[in-house]
Amino acid sequence: MAKKLQINSQLPSNIPGSIARTAKPSSEFYSLFSTEEVLAIIHGLEVKREIPLKYSYKGRGAKSWDDFYLKYIIPKWYRTSNVEIDLLKNNFEYINANTQTDEKVNIVDVGAGNSYPIKKFIRRLNKLGRINKYIALDISEELLNLSRKNFSNWFPKIEFKSSTIDIENSCIPKILLENQATLGNDNRAKIIFHLGVTIGNHQNRAKVLKNFRDSMGKKDFLVFTNETGSNSQWDGRVRGGCKYHVEEVYGWIQKKFGIRSEDCELLRKYDLATDSIVANMKLHHNYTINFNSMGIDKNIQISEGEEITIWRHHKSEIPKLMQEIEQAGLQLVHYNTDKHKSHIMVICKIANDEPLIAE
Repeated sequence: MAKKLQINSQLPSNIPGSIARTAKPSSEFYSLFSTEEVLAIIHGLEVKREIPLKYSYKGRGAKSWDDFYLKYIIPKWYRTSNVEIDLLKNNFEYINANTQTDEKVNIVDVGAGNSYPIKKFIRRLNKLGRINKYIALDISEELLNLSRKNFSNWFPKIEFKSSTIDIENSCIPKILLENQATLGNDNRAKIIFHLGVTIGNHQNRAKVLKNFRDSMGKKDFLVFTNETGSNSQWDGRVRGGCKYHVEEVYGWIQKKFGIRSEDCELLRKYDLATDSIVANMKLHHNYTINFNSMGIDKNIQISEGEEITIWRHHKSEIPKLMQEIEQAGLQLVHYNTDKHKSHIMVICKIANDEPLIAE
């Protein structure tokens, strides 16, 4: 069956072209990123016409994400359920029972954000005296500061550690697992979480899964969530992160890169090449983006009508997800879906011959 192209446009696309524009990223842009990150953004624009979503969580973008989460995702009196928190609740007994070989475990939260998704899980495990320390990892220093503030308020007696990390490009640093008392490696089992359906936002899921695999020991679990289903069957309805978070990211990029709002429009659609739902910035004029700082002097030419991907999400069909996990050297040992079968939580270990348990 042919895959359908679904598009949601914020502005009319029949705007006539005119003279070329030049955009210069702001001084704040350069203050947010390292030289390596700026070069990665340039490479993404030049080769893939994409600004990876992960970079939008830095600076003011951290507050935008936190505001979105608190307003639209966290349970409230009129929205008592949260899919991810419910999945953690449903999988608690399995995770707890299968880490009993160690009295205490280390919790590693990759892409921790504001730490809200894992709050109830931590509270329940802590009541059993099972937590040694909580390690928050994120690409955004601002989000890590928010995580520390929240976590220290909720659990003042649990040791908190944090570090910036880009899980697409590196493994979990072993130094974070050092035992301060002995100055040696902490060999307790780790439960590594990657929540927020973040696995679906990565450009290179295979590399992310491989980096997780290379960060794990035989006693460790990797727990992550994602949406399930076929991306090509997207109905074109804009909701959730595809609406509210995308709008924040769109405004963030215009401001940081110096692209005038009247010169572009926001498109949301299914992208066949990556089998993902994407949000793209379409330019109505020829643009030169001039990067000139930090020893970098580079011009990127974007033609009128070209699109730059600023947000992406890939749903996972379960057989394909299992294949990606196996190819990374991991084994899916347990999984279940929410009552609507729209989201999945999977639990992986380093590949071995243990049977899969599904619910």
